[in-house]
This record gives sequence, C-alpha cells and structure tokens, in this order.
Amino acid sequence: MRVVDLSHPVETGMQVFPGDPSVSCRVATTVEQDGFEVTELHLGTHSGTHMDAPSHIVAGGATIDELSLGDFVGPCRVVHVPDPGARDVIGWGDVREQLADLRPGDAVLFRTDWSRHFGTAHYLAHPALHAEIAQHLLTAGVRVMGVDTLNPDHTPHGEHDSGELPFHERFLGSGGVILENLTNLGDVTWPDPVLCALPLKLRGLDGSPVRAVALQL
Repeated sequence: MRVVDLSHPVETGMQVFPGDPSVSCRVATTVEQDGFEVTELHLGTHSGTHMDAPSHIVAGGATIDELSLGDFVGPCRVVHVPDPGARDVIGWGDVREQLADLRPGDAVLFRTDWSRHFGTAHYLAHPALHAEIAQHLLTAGVRVMGVDTLNPDHTPHGEHDSGELPFHERFLGSGGVILENLTNLGDVTWPDPVLCALPLKLRGLDGSPVRAVALQL
C-alpha cells in the first residue's frame, strides 16, 4: 500500500486564515522535570489542513461530530488545474473534462500546486473556484471536496473586498464538507486513489484539523 501525506505540519506560528487564532505549541511538562511530556496546543478549528463542517457558515448546519465518517474514506478524483494566476477564478469549463463520470460518493480534490506558497504572503492571493463548480459536484452526488489553497473562494484582501463566500455557501449550504490547505497532490500519480481525511470528534464545533492522506490500495 502506498500512502501520500496531503497535510501540512501543525507548528507554532504557522500561517492561518487572516484573523483566525494563531497556532502555538508550548511544552507543559517534561520527562526530565515531571516524568512525562505533555504539550499545550492553542489553535483554531480551521488551522492547517482542515475540514469545514456545514455549521462553519450555515446557522443550524451540521457540526463536525455529526458528520458520517464513512464519507471521509473512499475513492477520490484529483483534478489538475496547471499554473493558475494569482486570484484567478477557475470555471466549470476549465475542469469539466476531468470530472466526467463522477460517481456519487466520490471526493474531488483540486490540485493547483498553490500549496508551494504556503507560509508566504503570496499564499493569500490564491486562485478560487467558481460556485458553478460546487453545483455540478453536488448534482453528481459529491459531498466531499478539497483544495490545495487556503480557500475555494477568494481570501479577502484590502478594505474594499466584499468577503463573500459563494462556493462555501453553495457547497456547505447543501450539506457538503470542504477540505482546505491540502498539499502534495502532485504526488498522487496513480489511478483511483482512496482519500482518508478524518476530523477530530469535536462536539458541536464548526470544523477540525485533519490528517489527510491518499492511499493506493
């Protein structure tokens, strides 16, 4: 079995969505002084490679612990969008051919290779997916999608940015979930990969970090 890690490491000071809680990892006890080591973590639910539950933007939507784990282990499709520019909008016409013959329950992961900018200011200027893609995925029975960027929508920048989230609203609003900050999608080179991306069982919360991997079984 081959395993490709699709997750960024969680570490102190890592890049987060603007305004989200910062990430810190602080040693609370040590083997030398206390006989055991424990680390105190401070982070938001959307830190690093993570999953958005519907309740992230939908009042009364499903929380992360209410979602079915069976949805997060199964076949996936990696869609390659080569060399998009900063703040480009990727439309349905750009990906239609790679999304032929989707099966209900497939996960779809969009590879832009923007993850190479993770940790830099340029990462915030990532391309976005048009909301029409969300509708086509939902119509095909897709309930799990992911991106190797900070956001399938544009991340707000500047005081005149509207901050609208049309892809989130369409996809999460219909009960889907979104994986963000994926990486290493270019290493998934075999047909019919299997995605495993399990969130923590955080009761009543809107999202969770995940350890996402692609498997060749």
